[in-house]
Amino acid sequence: MSLKRTAFYDMHVALNAKIVEFAGFEMPIQYSGIIDEHKRVRETVGVFDVSHMGEVGVRGKDALAFLQKITVNDVAKLSRGRVQYSAMCYEDGGIVDDLLVYCLGENHYMLVINASNIDKDFAWMQKNCLGDVTLKNQSDEISLLAIQGQKSLATLQQLTDVDLSKIEYYHFVEGKLAGVDMIISRTGYTGELGFEIYFAPDVATGTKIWNAVMEAGKKFDIGPIGLGARDTLRLEMGFCLYGNDIDQTTHPLEAGLGWITKLDKGEFNGKSVMTNAKAEGLKRKLVGFTLAEKAFPRHGYAIHSNGNKIGDVTSGTFSPILDQGIGMGYVPLNMSKPGTEIAVMIRNKETPATVTALPFIKH
Repeated sequence: MSLKRTAFYDMHVALNAKIVEFAGFEMPIQYSGIIDEHKRVRETVGVFDVSHMGEVGVRGKDALAFLQKITVNDVAKLSRGRVQYSAMCYEDGGIVDDLLVYCLGENHYMLVINASNIDKDFAWMQKNCLGDVTLKNQSDEISLLAIQGQKSLATLQQLTDVDLSKIEYYHFVEGKLAGVDMIISRTGYTGELGFEIYFAPDVATGTKIWNAVMEAGKKFDIGPIGLGARDTLRLEMGFCLYGNDIDQTTHPLEAGLGWITKLDKGEFNGKSVMTNAKAEGLKRKLVGFTLAEKAFPRHGYAIHSNGNKIGDVTSGTFSPILDQGIGMGYVPLNMSKPGTEIAVMIRNKETPATVTALPFIKH
């Protein structure tokens, strides 16, 4: 099967990006280097091509009831112009995917899902469809750029009449930017001030917007950011990555996603399992940890305590901001308190680590 390319592929190549296969796409993993790109987002502003993400339109008079059934958060709290972070679960509480729910109007929503899960997620939605609901996989009909960093608002404000300072976190507007109709959303995966913009996926439109954003941000030393820095940025904030920190073997409560899991909203997939888990008490918990030495924890490394294995690293990296190794993993509940001493097996050696409150980076 041939790999897909986003509308920005030729620009990535022209910028000498290192291209890798990711979720069926040819995507840029880095340009100038992961550490340089990471610091650019933390200090000024950077642009990510995340057009590989999936989008599903949900319409119909039973759209709300359908979304209440398949997601763990309370979609009834949304009104037009608002966004919600949520997750879909199987009946056993395992996570199908984490996602964003956009309320585009009465009986009209858009779900933004992970690129590697598009086919699986859409099949799950179809299987759970009920009443008057129309589902449409719009993933190939939308381009998506994320402009993230302290100077993201100042960069984009030059290109639109929309007052971006009025858009609250997890809210969006529909308007023009660089003369193009789009959704301008105050969301992101970096922990910084940032926006995600959704628009038509043709190359000419993409080129126009990309060049306009780069020109507007030139005075702030704007630059393109690859998927490598996207991962290190999200990990510094303790944000979960599907396939690493959450999957069908984990449920939202043990993954630290109890804040989006509304057990009092009525029936939804996995509710009974999570209600019981809460009543019985969690057996394990996803925690953050920092390494005492300059070492690099990786996904799959064993976590030890007193010489015994107690869990596995789900995500790990070397934090460019903290200048130390950081990671996340599941440990028994009695080992999950910040300050608890653990160890990570790196090259057959126990490397001392400390359970650390998330996020690692405090703004």
